[in-house]
Amino acid sequence: MQWLDALCAGGVPALPATPVLVVVAHPDDETVGAGSRLPRLRHATFIYVTDGAPLDGRDAAHHRLTVDAYRELRLRERAAALSRCGIAESQIIDIGCPDQQAARRLPQLAIEIARWLKRRRPDVLLTHPYEGGHPDHDATAFAVHAAAALLRRQGEPVPAVVEMTSYHRGPSGLQTCVFLPDAVADREQAAVVLDPQQRAFKRSLLDCYATQRDTLDQFALDVERFRPAPAYDFRAEPHPGPLFYEQHAWGLSGAQFRELAAQAMTQLGLEGEL
Repeated sequence: MQWLDALCAGGVPALPATPVLVVVAHPDDETVGAGSRLPRLRHATFIYVTDGAPLDGRDAAHHRLTVDAYRELRLRERAAALSRCGIAESQIIDIGCPDQQAARRLPQLAIEIARWLKRRRPDVLLTHPYEGGHPDHDATAFAVHAAAALLRRQGEPVPAVVEMTSYHRGPSGLQTCVFLPDAVADREQAAVVLDPQQRAFKRSLLDCYATQRDTLDQFALDVERFRPAPAYDFRAEPHPGPLFYEQHAWGLSGAQFRELAAQAMTQLGLEGEL
């Protein structure tokens, strides 16, 4: 895929004027998946599905903040990170779903993203894989794939959907910076091995997200991976066995997510793999 080759090539000039939309669940996901590439994406539009602030207030209380103050702090952290990449706040679109609630709004999110796709007409959309790491990541992946299916049904242009890695449960626990295997998509998987300067730059971006330090310190800085997104059946498990987010009090099981996905597909009039 030519765009992937350009994204992963050496140097830091911005990509050619290809309209690109980056759709992620939380502030910091863009840096986890593509931190070293963000200067090359400085002309892209960034959509954030959630505001990064869970409504139960536990994350906010950990930092001795109210939920509103925690939300504002997370958005300031994002602005600081993106500004280091030449990305202005005017390039950011916040959908504003509360953190950990995206799976409960799947139809609305798909329709909202379809609306932005019609407005911006991107050639490429960069987002999360479906992998059971965080329910908001899986909800974002669903919303992107469902939005593309809605546009396809309407005869509208559909962007090429590309994935970046985040995390999921592996044989020995948390697995970061790798995809779950897919025989077709992996044929075009591309990897960027970060040199010391690129690792230091990515570290500086992650450091902007001080509230997330404990989580982000678990991510390797040596490689970033991308591939064309495969079609997913969101009504099926992303992998056998317990999902990573089922080990955490994030308010959802894998079975509940799959049921919500099935209900959303019925509501949207979609069938099969997306």
